[in-house]
Amino acid sequence: MGLRKLVDNIKPTFMEGGKLSFLASTFDAFETFLFVPNITTKKGAHIRDCNDIKRTMTMVILALIPAFLFGCFNTGLQVGLEGFNALIYGLVRVLPMVAVSYIVGLGIEVTYAQIRKEEVAEGYLVTGLLIPMIMPVSTPLWMVALGVAFSVIFAKEVFGGTGMNVFNPALVARAFVFFAFTPQMSGEKVWFSDWKMMGATDATTGATALEQLATTGQMQWSVMDAFLGFIPGSFGETSTLCILLGGLFLLWTGVASWRTMLSVFVGGLAMGYLFQAVGATDYPAYYHLLVGGFAFGAVFMATDPVTSAQTNVGKYIVGFMTGALAVMVRVVNPAYPEGMMLAILFMNALTPTIDYFVVEANINRRKSRIKTVK
Repeated sequence: MGLRKLVDNIKPTFMEGGKLSFLASTFDAFETFLFVPNITTKKGAHIRDCNDIKRTMTMVILALIPAFLFGCFNTGLQVGLEGFNALIYGLVRVLPMVAVSYIVGLGIEVTYAQIRKEEVAEGYLVTGLLIPMIMPVSTPLWMVALGVAFSVIFAKEVFGGTGMNVFNPALVARAFVFFAFTPQMSGEKVWFSDWKMMGATDATTGATALEQLATTGQMQWSVMDAFLGFIPGSFGETSTLCILLGGLFLLWTGVASWRTMLSVFVGGLAMGYLFQAVGATDYPAYYHLLVGGFAFGAVFMATDPVTSAQTNVGKYIVGFMTGALAVMVRVVNPAYPEGMMLAILFMNALTPTIDYFVVEANINRRKSRIKTVK
């Protein structure tokens, strides 16, 4: 193969002793992006499989495509465009955000890999796409860049890089931008693009479905509109249908855990019915599952293999508490109608402790069985 031969010819230049050996990590990143690594384990207990981190990340990206494409279409729809024009408009608006996310994030990761003389991990392939999808489309590019830089450095690299982080990096980026620049991340105008193109008109700004539920207990959109995603909101979070299609793909490929995913929805629904029963809310509990970032968080954030629970029992506990806490924040604090981000980050911090006690409980049960046998 011509490309393989070309890479092999220039590879010695970047290896130890070569003129550009200080860029070995960068070259390795490009090589593993183009080809399957030709390195196999020689000792120790390892599971040898054709699936690696790169392929796992690719599956997640494919699962995100339905929500991403619909987000493009909805962005154009919200400013008065229709059909193909709406899709193209949304693409042009969001692609700069995606580009900034990848350039800044990968740039920092490559720099850290060079300093540490390590391989560049593929984990940011997904994070780089998630960050623009969980932000309003009107977010300035410099804010996206600042949020990405903060997330990669303080939520990932300081812990040792991919696989060592405690908190979900994409959510840390959104949390940083939200609390540092609240006026630009909340309110009535941030969910709409104000950039004219292809005949776009000024959209009628207004509160999101979550804000309407928190203040009035009603929303101006139908349940079907909320489920399909024809409502304002963060770029990739509006269509529950497209998110669930991506979730089914993750479950089919074995990338995500159905235990965590299902438990988040059950926890949110249970807490919603509880508040409805005590009279704290007068709208159906399932509204919480259809609006805001609930579905997106349940499918793509709570199931993150690094920051979610590793034990089966832990997955049920963490998932249920995540959904319940998200709804609790929404209802108890009307000033902050979206609670999914805080719920997931809070449970990220508790997950290691929950897994620890689950494992300890299993050990104690086994010790009890030994005593019984004796």
